[in-house]
Amino acid sequence: MVVEMLSGTSWTGAFTMALAAVLFGAVLALFPWSVRAETLRQVPSSQAQVELSYAPVVKRVAPAVVNVYTKRVVKESARSPFFNDPFFQQFFGNRFSFGVPRERVQQSLGSGVIVDPSGLIVTNFHVIKGGEQFTVALSDRREFEAELVLADERTDLAVLRIDVGKQKLPYLTFRNSDAVEVGDIVLAIGNPFGVGQTVTSGIVSALARTHVGASDYQFFIQTDAAINPGNSGGALVTMDGRLIGINSAIYSQTGGSIGIGFAIPSNMVESVVASARDGGRVKRPWFGAALHPVDNELAQSLGLDRPGGSLIRDIYKGGPAAKAGLKVGDVIRAVDGFEVEDPQAVRYRFATKGLGGKARISYLRDGRAGEAEVALVAPPEVPPADETQIKGRNPFAGATVANLSPAIADKLGLDTMGGQGVVISQIEPGSTADQIQFQRGDIVIEVAGVKIEEVSDLVRVTRARRPQWTFSVKRGDRVFSATVGG
Repeated sequence: MVVEMLSGTSWTGAFTMALAAVLFGAVLALFPWSVRAETLRQVPSSQAQVELSYAPVVKRVAPAVVNVYTKRVVKESARSPFFNDPFFQQFFGNRFSFGVPRERVQQSLGSGVIVDPSGLIVTNFHVIKGGEQFTVALSDRREFEAELVLADERTDLAVLRIDVGKQKLPYLTFRNSDAVEVGDIVLAIGNPFGVGQTVTSGIVSALARTHVGASDYQFFIQTDAAINPGNSGGALVTMDGRLIGINSAIYSQTGGSIGIGFAIPSNMVESVVASARDGGRVKRPWFGAALHPVDNELAQSLGLDRPGGSLIRDIYKGGPAAKAGLKVGDVIRAVDGFEVEDPQAVRYRFATKGLGGKARISYLRDGRAGEAEVALVAPPEVPPADETQIKGRNPFAGATVANLSPAIADKLGLDTMGGQGVVISQIEPGSTADQIQFQRGDIVIEVAGVKIEEVSDLVRVTRARRPQWTFSVKRGDRVFSATVGG
């Protein structure tokens, strides 16, 4: 530690300061009004005279924010010290392991918010992902084992429950996140870096942020309130002490806060919590159409006055959008009166609604405005998913596949609007399928010259032993073909 010493005062400097003091006293004698002005500055007589304090809000809100500890068992193989060399890892990654896999208990820390006095707690999915044991620590330091009620990876939300008997816990109520405006003052509460409950302040910097990558529904509240690792699952509240978001992600090149944090809006959180209360499974309405953003170039080609909205580029025959009279080429401008600037906004508006009733769609068709009422129904689960994990010595070993249906397509966030097929719904880390770099949502078209139309086709063709494998897979709008050794 470097300590910088202050310079000593010389005798000439002391003489100068003494002379200045004498002259200053003479001035005060000549101008007594300056003394009277000084006496007007007094110690504040009440808290109201002090600058704004967030303490009343914090005292009300903080007891409802908890710590969430997650334990998971991690399997890892032994590694040679040579493979730990950074130069080696830069080129080859962590692919080279040997020996019998060892199990290691890993513990992570996040935050959570009590949303029901009986002990219902909402947090992020990534906080509890892969966990086998969950512990919740309250603000008064009591700890409870928690039960996982619902895990919804698509929204990056999860709901836990602790048993507190007949006791009523402090909890937060939801505020309508659609009523939040840019510039509103907010507080972020959580446990960053495990240092203990911490409160930071800021404003709502932006709304409806996309391209965050933390969930399937990109409609985040952006804030400059400091959010750091450990804050995940914590509360974002307004000055009335109500919950407007669950802190979930940050933009950072260092791993710490640089004033760009993101929270899942409370309306989305509330819909997931409602599903947890109703049985633990999230059911969302299905629009039944593939959408495309309307940029400047597309807006000009369609003769629109401005960019924004969502173009229907494909539609599911017999789906809710088609039944409501919507067509390919229509441009959706609003859902239930809320303007939608892109497909993400449309998906968010539907995802925050429950099943039953209708949504009012405002659209443009050939330059003319129109409205349609789309029924809020669940996507059909036909054909049955028949989810199966592929085994054996083949490129797909370790991948879980399912028959493609509107329900599976919606679950995986795919825009496909019909046809048969088999889709990869999950990939086991470290498996052959993982090493080949298949992805969740890849549609298997053909393997070893055999057209794949249902799960049983893929199971049958992968049972054989082959010196090499050829396959074709569709990812988004592109088709990839490859040949690998058997």
